[in-house]
Amino acid sequence: MADYLPEGNRINLPENKRALSSISNLLLAKEEQRVLEAKAVLCDNDHNLIVDLGIAKGIIPRLEGAVGIKEGTVRDIAVISRVNRPVNFIVTAIKSDGYEDVVYLSRAKAQKKCIDEYIDKLVVGDVIDAKITHLESFGAFADIGCGVVALMPIDTISVSRIEHPSERFSVGMNIKAVIKSKENGRISLSHKELLGTWEQNASNFNPGETVGGIIRSVENYGAFVELSPNLAGLAELKDNLQVGSQASVYIKNIIPSKMKIKLIIIDTFDSENKPQKPKYYIENGHIDTFVYSPAECEKYIYTKF
Repeated sequence: MADYLPEGNRINLPENKRALSSISNLLLAKEEQRVLEAKAVLCDNDHNLIVDLGIAKGIIPRLEGAVGIKEGTVRDIAVISRVNRPVNFIVTAIKSDGYEDVVYLSRAKAQKKCIDEYIDKLVVGDVIDAKITHLESFGAFADIGCGVVALMPIDTISVSRIEHPSERFSVGMNIKAVIKSKENGRISLSHKELLGTWEQNASNFNPGETVGGIIRSVENYGAFVELSPNLAGLAELKDNLQVGSQASVYIKNIIPSKMKIKLIIIDTFDSENKPQKPKYYIENGHIDTFVYSPAECEKYIYTKF
């Protein structure tokens, strides 16, 4: 929803720049309770955020730094961590001492408006825009609007298993996500359902081709090689295989009825695996049920939202 973008996605929009171009435009934005965005440049000793508005000094008082600060349910790190980054806010007051205009802002009010008018209306299965804010071993945190953050557990990022979310995402990356659950105000996200079914991914490959992949696990019966985030094949074992290594693999066979791709590893090598922008098969709308497995396959793999 254009009114409630993740932080960092509004700052260069023409309407945002126009609102920050004059005090009169800021006054109009205040009257309309419009969500604006600018860069936070400092957090002072009292944990007030100083925001560079260009035409004036902006201040987000500590208690207005985020939803939950007043109630003590959110720690001050949520405010401190915004320094040198764009922040959303609503203008609450404009004061002048005759020498300088000081504009008082509230990030908490922008977030509350986003929650009331957008996030609370989302339902499980809705596909939304999000932006990665930080990564942990157990999952990725993503801004789903105005700095409101939701967790994407690591096992929901892709069908192909990964050791750490940094293998898929980088901080600041704009992604798509699907609402997995909503409980007690907490939202959990999923991602793998947007990356395509087994058939959709397998259609990009053909027997006889040699393609690139990543070794994801090595078992006593073979090595699983990721061909795309939602597709892996089983390769015959070879000496000195290492999880995470890049590989060139020959595709022996693709068997939809068994949901299998048989591979031969031609070579492996170490190389930095930088996260690539995801390729989405679903980018908007709503999902009730996602069926990953092919229709002719006995194994039925699906997600019910």
